[in-house]
Amino acid sequence: MEKRRQFLKKVSGLTAGIMIPIQNFSFGKNSNSDKWGQVLPKRKLGKTGKEVTMLGVGGYHVGWTTERDAQAVIEAAIEGGIRFFDTAESYGPHTSETRYGKYLTPKYREEIFLMTKSTAKDAKTMQEHLEGSLKRMKTDYLDLWQIHSVTDPEDVDRRIENGVFDVVMKAKMDGKVKHVGFTGHRNPKAHQRVLERTAENPFLETVQMPINVIDANHDHFINSVLPIAMDRKLGILAMKTMADGRFFAKKENLEKIQWETKNPVIPNKLSIMETLYFVWSLPVSVLITGAENERLIKEKIQLAKDFSNFNESQRSKLISKVADLAKDSSIEYYKKIT
Repeated sequence: MEKRRQFLKKVSGLTAGIMIPIQNFSFGKNSNSDKWGQVLPKRKLGKTGKEVTMLGVGGYHVGWTTERDAQAVIEAAIEGGIRFFDTAESYGPHTSETRYGKYLTPKYREEIFLMTKSTAKDAKTMQEHLEGSLKRMKTDYLDLWQIHSVTDPEDVDRRIENGVFDVVMKAKMDGKVKHVGFTGHRNPKAHQRVLERTAENPFLETVQMPINVIDANHDHFINSVLPIAMDRKLGILAMKTMADGRFFAKKENLEKIQWETKNPVIPNKLSIMETLYFVWSLPVSVLITGAENERLIKEKIQLAKDFSNFNESQRSKLISKVADLAKDSSIEYYKKIT
């Protein structure tokens, strides 16, 4: 517990360090803007030298919601100042990328930061996924391409041996992708293995992982991976900030797959605002949110505009409020810690 408190205190200064000065993004007379309007606050994306909006659209929901809602989410995101768009070859599969190719890149490509990912286990498939992603999204290059969903140390070792990491490096050298990184939500040991195996050739620039207030009660991603990633100056992409919806009492998708939570984090313990502000108060570059309709993305946009940093004491109180729920493995069901 003392180690955790020291870490939470340390990140306060680091979070401030990645935020672009307030005068550059205040929503007023001198606000940051582009041809589509005012842009949300931006943060530094690790060692890439790029700046990205603190809120990004999660492509998984763009892929499984209705076509009409997907288009509405994209348009509302642009109008609200989001310029970071996440997706993956596997979302749909292909549906999310195809919808970006219809509704996002033809009109907004020059102003956005576009990212996709591949779960490929070998070099040949990895290369095929890259070409397919570029074609579906109607773009000549990706701003970020990530090795997707590493599951455990053995999975990392196999992908390296099968040439997946080599394909990523070559894609960057060839200019098909500007920046490269990796993702995973299952086991922090997989992330640690990636960072260990690439220590002598630190070509990776970003890492995407679950970051939420319940995770902070464990020695999982926040406490075991985030410090290493910060030392490596990686851009931190936060996902599952509300445990893929399991912070709520009930969730249902179009396939009528649903669950109900007996003791939901929201609203029993915390508010939506508190869960997101907790994450934004850590040194994350972008919080990637899933939104299957226009109302949900607009809600997150307003929270980003109103964001005020939580200090170490405030964060610790939020962690304590959900400490009892940290024992419930069904909330962060996607983790398989070994």
